[in-house]
Amino acid sequence: MSEAKKPYIGGQAVLEGVMMRAPGCMSVAVRRPDRSIAILEGPVTSRLASSGVLKWPGVRGVATLFESLSLGYRALNFSAEQQLEEDDDDAPSAGASVSTLLLGAIGMFVAAPSGGGGGGGGSKMATTLSMLLAIGLFIALPTFVTTWIGGLIGVDLDVHDWRFHAVRGAVKLLIFTAYLLGISQLKDVRRVFQYHGAEHKTIYAYEAGLDLTVENVQKQSTLHPRCGTTFLIVVIFVSVILGMIVSPLLIPVGLDKWVANAVNVLIYVALLPPIAAISYELQRISARYFTSGPLRVFLWPGFLFQKITTREPDDDQVEIAIAAMKTAVWREGAAADTPADDEPIFFDSYEDFLDQLPSLRGAA
Repeated sequence: MSEAKKPYIGGQAVLEGVMMRAPGCMSVAVRRPDRSIAILEGPVTSRLASSGVLKWPGVRGVATLFESLSLGYRALNFSAEQQLEEDDDDAPSAGASVSTLLLGAIGMFVAAPSGGGGGGGGSKMATTLSMLLAIGLFIALPTFVTTWIGGLIGVDLDVHDWRFHAVRGAVKLLIFTAYLLGISQLKDVRRVFQYHGAEHKTIYAYEAGLDLTVENVQKQSTLHPRCGTTFLIVVIFVSVILGMIVSPLLIPVGLDKWVANAVNVLIYVALLPPIAAISYELQRISARYFTSGPLRVFLWPGFLFQKITTREPDDDQVEIAIAAMKTAVWREGAAADTPADDEPIFFDSYEDFLDQLPSLRGAA
């Protein structure tokens, strides 16, 4: 594939693995407990590619987010399933299920109104629980804690006061930080954060046109301007501004404070799509124009949080990220017409994967 035709590829870390998403396909590579590698891959038809409306600024961000959420849950569920030993029951372990729930809540922090991650009943249940956790922790809790803080310091922080929304944004940021630090203490999540670092390193190497070797990938940074963590920080700041504007317009003056808070929570839930849309456009701008020079300073808030959500990976984890990337490039390029299969492919080792890559799914 020529450099001129090299497609944009983004990624996501999952349990003991990495998902890579190209414009027309996705691949998930996972290290199984016996150290073999499982890869789920295939073409993905995006509604963005077939609809002019969904490409409009202000619309494409929400559509992209919903698609990413659905694919992300599919990848997380697949990775959890691969952590089973062959003689285990046909259900993910409790640890994997909890980690999937906690990690899913981060995505739902933005996309709660969209619901859905597809899949079977277990996936729908995880989606629902992640949605409730996200709304409770990142929308409702900051609202009521802000009112409590106002009473504690003797200041009447009302939803019609810009200070209420500023304090609420600070509280949300603190809760989000504490949440990330807290879940990072879990072994499964901590390893996901290492795979997150491996994903970023691999994307950097791919974008630089380097050979995707463990040595080349390990030299790259774990911090990337298009990271979803950075996007979530942008979401928090945008939500503060929109909240200051919209809530005073929709909530009647004189309404009981706690009733007003409950209404405010519902307003923030309803505002999530426009918040996501604006945040998406702002991140596109920052990723294009702020990656070098003095404007790079605007990326540092996101980079600081990426220092929590990314960790330095070991070579085994980098191998998995490379396997996911090479499979996505393979499917997107020369193998675009190769018949796909919903069943995963298994390899005894990374070396076995490299040997079989040119003929995956029976490709010539």
